[in-house]
Amino acid sequence: MDADEAGTAGDLAATNGMEYERVVVLNPVSGDGGHAEEVRELAAEHEFTILETREEGDAIEFAEQAAENGASMVAAAGGDGTLNEVVRGLVSADALDSVTFGVIPAGTGNNFAGNIGVTSIEQSFEILDAGERRRIDLGTANGREFINSCVGGLTADASVETDSEQKERLGVLAYVVNTLQLMADFDGVPLTVKASSEGEVSWSGDAVFVLVGNGRRFPAKGRTQANMEDGLLNVTIIEEMPAPNLVGEALLQRVFGAESDNVTHLHAPTVDIDIHRDKPVQFSLDGEMGEWDDLTLGVMPRALELPVGPEYEPIPGDETDGGSGF
Repeated sequence: MDADEAGTAGDLAATNGMEYERVVVLNPVSGDGGHAEEVRELAAEHEFTILETREEGDAIEFAEQAAENGASMVAAAGGDGTLNEVVRGLVSADALDSVTFGVIPAGTGNNFAGNIGVTSIEQSFEILDAGERRRIDLGTANGREFINSCVGGLTADASVETDSEQKERLGVLAYVVNTLQLMADFDGVPLTVKASSEGEVSWSGDAVFVLVGNGRRFPAKGRTQANMEDGLLNVTIIEEMPAPNLVGEALLQRVFGAESDNVTHLHAPTVDIDIHRDKPVQFSLDGEMGEWDDLTLGVMPRALELPVGPEYEPIPGDETDGGSGF
């Protein structure tokens, strides 16, 4: 199959009933939009069928359709939001046990791809063909799946303020710029976090950030990376503090360092977040925004099979350099 034979969003009805073997769901406008032709060429070379998205929700539908028509692998080419939609489509098709998920890094930050050792589009196709396959956890937030993170507070608000033009012009720096601009006027979110493991641990107060993650940049205290296969969520709560304490180098040293009186780390399979204010709080699930009054988060242990890069470590080592790995 050559690139011109690839399916697109407008072809979904026509492809219904087709037998798929390996599929790439491509978001052609993610990141700076300059990746699409490379993905098309490599997909043809590696004998993948391409389905191209045009609007939000297409990737969910395409992944579900591909799984129901016999695909053994469905890869997502885009940012974390596209990856999230493809996984949700596989879940909707009840296909996590029969379909392998693949990652092609074509977004702005490619956070999740980096977590599993996938560093470029060309390398990703080599990994899809021959990479070691692992099974990693999926997170859930009020019944909605996420692969990497559920984030509330300042960073979620900054994500809302970051438009596609800024992402194209500044890349990941766009999020940093908007975070710094919002910081001075941001009021902490009053909430209670309950983490249930062997016993229940509770935290209450005003938080600037609440980050619940399964990705490598959401480690438990004392580790440089999170374990993505341990059936546990890693929770980081950053208490409200004066804006100057969060700026520039101080942000990296005080907040994301190994030790801080303003940071609480929790590690549990179930997390409940109760919001104590009159209006809902915005949370980002793998970069996709939603508003909730409260959240119940859980884990689907080792639910997702995917090929990983050579730098992926199933069991990360203990912290040795004083950094958080966040």
